[in-house]
Amino acid sequence: MSRDEDGQASRSYPPLPERLPVDVFDSHCHLDIVDTPVDEQLKSAKAAGITRIVTIGCDLPSSRFAVDAADEFDDVYAAVAIHPNETTRISADVLTDIERLAAHPKVRAIGETGLDYYRDWAPKDDQHRAFRGHIEIAKRTGKALVVHDREAHDDVLAILAEEGAPDRVVFHCYSGDAAMAEVCAEHGYLMSFAGNVTFKNAEPLRDALRAAPLDLLLVETDAPFLTPIQHRGKPNASYLIPHTVRAMAEVKGVDVADLCAAIAANGERAFGPW
Repeated sequence: MSRDEDGQASRSYPPLPERLPVDVFDSHCHLDIVDTPVDEQLKSAKAAGITRIVTIGCDLPSSRFAVDAADEFDDVYAAVAIHPNETTRISADVLTDIERLAAHPKVRAIGETGLDYYRDWAPKDDQHRAFRGHIEIAKRTGKALVVHDREAHDDVLAILAEEGAPDRVVFHCYSGDAAMAEVCAEHGYLMSFAGNVTFKNAEPLRDALRAAPLDLLLVETDAPFLTPIQHRGKPNASYLIPHTVRAMAEVKGVDVADLCAAIAANGERAFGPW
């Protein structure tokens, strides 16, 4: 999600949901723009069964914040990158800085990077060049690649194929259809579903979830955005993940505890041991 994304109608937070039966983690969150102190966010998340959070960089300041937060808090891990909307005339020096940040042991991914054709904030050529550069950083550093793909499915898949994808690729806030989910599964790409899978108009996304193998599923908030339908219009936070997980389990026709266990295992495979 980019820095200026809309979606927070009210600043009051929803109540704590019922705790998940098996602990999971939030694979994609923007702790730097959630207006609650990080220690309080971690406390409420843990009470709901979310024991770890991956906070995401979208530019150099937020990437530095992510590294600093991961350094300070045991249960926070970082991803660093330049968001596709921020890639206009991006310099090689910026990507060098991202690679330096990626050397920190608690940086577990390069992201979010990718392509965004929904907005025209950065020329496609600049987005493509930056995406290719981030792919190379992920491969050189041995980190997972967290992909932002908004209305750019074909080009994202094509660039991954052309460059040679890193060993671990996570499609953040998965937005493709069921056919694309099958393509991702063929390549072993993980698909991370967010609160929008609960929205009334999201049946195509739920079809994709049905097509996605259990061993390639992750869950995220993209907080403070994409709050699950039960509290849509309120700001999102990691502690609300139980709403998304329970909706995912219903769509998949699996037990909530089994889905949680799969998500936890998939997370360690994607981001390394915690």
